Amino acid sequence: MPIQRDIYPNLKLRMYTSGVRQNRLAKMVGIDEAHLSKIVNGFREPSPDLRTQIAEILHCDPEWLFQKVLLSEESPEFHPQTWPPSK
Repeated sequence: MPIQRDIYPNLKLRMYTSGVRQNRLAKMVGIDEAHLSKIVNGFREPSPDLRTQIAEILHCDPEWLFQKVLLSEESPEFHPQTWPPSK
C-alpha cells in the first residue's frame, strides 16, 4: 500500500527562514515536540487554535502557512533526481 500524507512545506520553510527551531516553537505553543514533529511531517492535523498560535509566532497568514501538499510514494511532489527543473 503506497504511503500518502499531507505535508506543510510553507511551515517548514517559515520555521527555517525565521530561525525558530522546532523544540522552541513547541514550547511556545505549549505542546510536546513530538506532537509538533508529527504536524510538520504530515502525520497529524493541527487544530484551528494551534494553527493560529503558530502563525502568530511565525508572523504569517495561517492559510498560507498550512497550505497542504500531498506527498505520495507513487508520485512525489519533489524528487532529487528531477530537481532543479530543466529550462
